[in-house]
Amino acid sequence: MTSRWAGCAAAAALVASALVLVPAPPAIASPGPPGARQWWFDTWDVPALWAGGARGQGITIAEIDTGVNAALPELAGKILPGEDFGDLTLDGRTDQDLEEFGHGTAMASLMVAEPGVAGITGLAPDARILPIAVPLYGTATAGEGPRSIAPAIRWAADNGGDIISMSLTYDRDPEVDALPCSREEQTAITYAISKGAIVVAGSGNAGEEGSPVTSPGVCIGVVSVGAVDEGNEVAPFSSRHPYLTVTAPGVQIPTLSRVAGEAYIGEGTSQATAITSASLALIWSAYPRLANHQVVARLLATLDRRVTTVSPDPAYGYGIVDAGAAIRADVAVDAPNPLFEAISPFVDKVAAEREVALVPPAAASTTEAPPGPVIVGVRPSQLTAPVLVGVGLGGAGVIALVLLATVGVVRRRRAVTVASAARSVTVDAHGTVRPLE
Repeated sequence: MTSRWAGCAAAAALVASALVLVPAPPAIASPGPPGARQWWFDTWDVPALWAGGARGQGITIAEIDTGVNAALPELAGKILPGEDFGDLTLDGRTDQDLEEFGHGTAMASLMVAEPGVAGITGLAPDARILPIAVPLYGTATAGEGPRSIAPAIRWAADNGGDIISMSLTYDRDPEVDALPCSREEQTAITYAISKGAIVVAGSGNAGEEGSPVTSPGVCIGVVSVGAVDEGNEVAPFSSRHPYLTVTAPGVQIPTLSRVAGEAYIGEGTSQATAITSASLALIWSAYPRLANHQVVARLLATLDRRVTTVSPDPAYGYGIVDAGAAIRADVAVDAPNPLFEAISPFVDKVAAEREVALVPPAAASTTEAPPGPVIVGVRPSQLTAPVLVGVGLGGAGVIALVLLATVGVVRRRRAVTVASAARSVTVDAHGTVRPLE
């Protein structure tokens, strides 16, 4: 059985091997470094959404991941005390990722970061992150990560998580496992939704490898997210599934690193998941009286390339997330929501039972084999070469664009390092150094 991150897909090429002076680009609306602007800010006219009062205020995003480095200045005051299921002496505000990329920190930066390194800016800057670290393969506390996901979801629901964001997946072998979504996870997800939360997860990065069914995205009631590029084309790596809910920006995405002063450019359904979660936070902050199912219904009613049939498109889901339309459009409070219609009988049952007594977690099925670990994948190879790139960051300073080839079929990302002198980097999975594009 194989397992993988939903985030950063397979390695891409590049960087400079010669000294190159690049003039600072002209001012444009989208934040982010040259060559990897956060283009969805323009597409959705995010500054106008913020000016209208939709900034994610009052919304807590529970992020189940590797933890978050809360000491980064761009995240100051935005990361709440959470939980670390691999080290109970910690509270989730330490990123346990062994790589400097810092998966949990990177996803948090897409959701709530203030402008800093390379101008990277969170979509919902007034939301708060509730970090929940689970012991995934590739972290300092590596263990049976999947077995921690169900209790992590319950913990998130019991500790104020309005949106539960999971930029991760793992495969379940249908020839071995009784269910594609384990009873523990489905019960936890149903419980979280019954308490008013929205649950979001990546669809996986195996679109070019047969798109195996992955959990927790396959679970009923989960907003399962695929990735599109700036042209609204589905990324080749984005897994195709009959249960896919939506697609969102997931190509050429800049994020912060867990290491202060560094950032990365990457792609994957992890990034698409974080952007979808932040979009939901914006919508909910604009319409704070809506219930969880109404917020999701508003998202679904305003998708770009919206599918009007009962069944979603395996590549696009019901369509492409459009946070701007979701906030500006006139949407009925009883708009259709096929995602929640499927789980509502179970949610109603759990809610009714909770009025009488607390419901303990369901026991694991004895017919199910344990899931494999959620893995980060193969470590990248790395070379160094001097690169000087002027970007006019804060009126001064220098930024080096770095592409780190990483994570087999899992992570595709390029590094951006900000420093006072040229720093540099790297190569693709085959060891090829290419000119800066």
